[in-house]
Amino acid sequence: MGSKIEIALQKHRAGYNCTQAVACTYCEDLGFDEMETYKSMEAFGFGMGSMSICGAISGACALVGMKLCDGSPGNSHPKRDCYKMMKKILREFDEMNTSTMCSILKGVGTKKILRSCDGCVVDAAYLVEKHLFEMETEPLKLEEKEPPPRKPKTEDTKAQETK
Repeated sequence: MGSKIEIALQKHRAGYNCTQAVACTYCEDLGFDEMETYKSMEAFGFGMGSMSICGAISGACALVGMKLCDGSPGNSHPKRDCYKMMKKILREFDEMNTSTMCSILKGVGTKKILRSCDGCVVDAAYLVEKHLFEMETEPLKLEEKEPPPRKPKTEDTKAQETK
């Protein structure tokens, strides 16, 4: 298998949420159907819908389970292996980006964006390849761009948000 980091990025740019982009890129390599994976990952994007843990990392987490879980509820060994792998991936992602929290990565409250969603997808895909597939790929370099300034909220936009 060659690197699929670019594919994960393309999926994200085509409308997959961050979790789906990562999980769906590699799921078939682990024997899982892409459409089922896509559906099951829907609620994990946008930091689990609440800007909490990064969705791209949630996609990596799902892949860890897909690869390491043996489907035996009484067997605790795969659980330990999954948790150990996730700690490693989370630690490296945090070292790369200074956080694993979507809100912090996106600069909520600080207005300082640490990493774009595309960048998070690329980093999570890189870590999946490095740890789950033991590939020696290089992280994809993205030109990070500041998003355009947001327009101030008007009474009309505030009313629309509450609907």
